[in-house]
Amino acid sequence: MRKPYPTDLSDAEWSYLESHLSTPKATGRPRIHSSREILDAIFYVLRSGCPWRLLPHDFPPWKTVFHYFRVWRIDGTWERINQAIRERLRVRSKRNPQPSAGIVDSQSVKTSGVGGEERGYDGGKKIRGRKRHLLVDTEGFVLKARVHSAKLMDQEGIKTLLGCAGEK
Repeated sequence: MRKPYPTDLSDAEWSYLESHLSTPKATGRPRIHSSREILDAIFYVLRSGCPWRLLPHDFPPWKTVFHYFRVWRIDGTWERINQAIRERLRVRSKRNPQPSAGIVDSQSVKTSGVGGEERGYDGGKKIRGRKRHLLVDTEGFVLKARVHSAKLMDQEGIKTLLGCAGEK
């Protein structure tokens, strides 16, 4: 048993999140590491800001952790978890679980010299990098987020953001 990190999930947090994670497939290679170990490692990387390859050795191997982080991003697990937590917090504050209003904002951020299609120049803010668009409810909880090239005009980025928000 390893010494716990401050980013590790409590038993109550784990019991809530466990139901939102995918179950292991009946076929294929059996899992060696539990989903809780994987989540603890992901939260450690996200909170500490360390690179995946520098994940401490008492966590599962970084390639395994990154694999699950990526799979859960692609299959929508992170969005389902965010939605479940947001709805639970809204109910706790005696609000309707589904928001009736939203607020959109964007921010351009600098990136390193290495980049692909998602990197550009925002002439209005004079920043070379990426632009993120957020849709939040009136409590400030994230409903949708999209990252674009900084060269994308705010109107177009917001249309893309709102278009994917309407797909629910």
